[in-house]
Amino acid sequence: MFLFFVLLISSAYLFAKNADSSKNDKKKQIPYYFVPGAGQIKNKKWIKSFIIIGAEAAAINYWSKNALIYKEFDENMYDLPQNRYLEKRNKYAWWIVIIYFYSMIDAVVDNHFFEFNKVMNRPIEVEDVRERKNLNEE
Repeated sequence: MFLFFVLLISSAYLFAKNADSSKNDKKKQIPYYFVPGAGQIKNKKWIKSFIIIGAEAAAINYWSKNALIYKEFDENMYDLPQNRYLEKRNKYAWWIVIIYFYSMIDAVVDNHFFEFNKVMNRPIEVEDVRERKNLNEE
């Protein structure tokens, strides 16, 4: 649970750091990609951000629990054999990596399409006039 709050606070810190900039500069977005859920917060995908942060925190929590059980294994206390806890630990380690990279890729794609609806809802005539002006200036 502690890890969940650390991820949430770090994501909120990164978001608040550049919240006043109105321009969506692609290079300024790069630090947000490396913190799970921060890129989603920056792209205003709140629910997706909390799902990613929660999934990452849960995977880390289960990984640490299974690692501790495997390390301090006592046959009388646990139902499963020791190698099963090693397998579970490794499975959650893979989930940590998968969720992390999914978060990065999703933040990049969402950032790329951040203004897609706004651009697609513009009238075509406005775009034609802008293109003609640019051609005339050249």
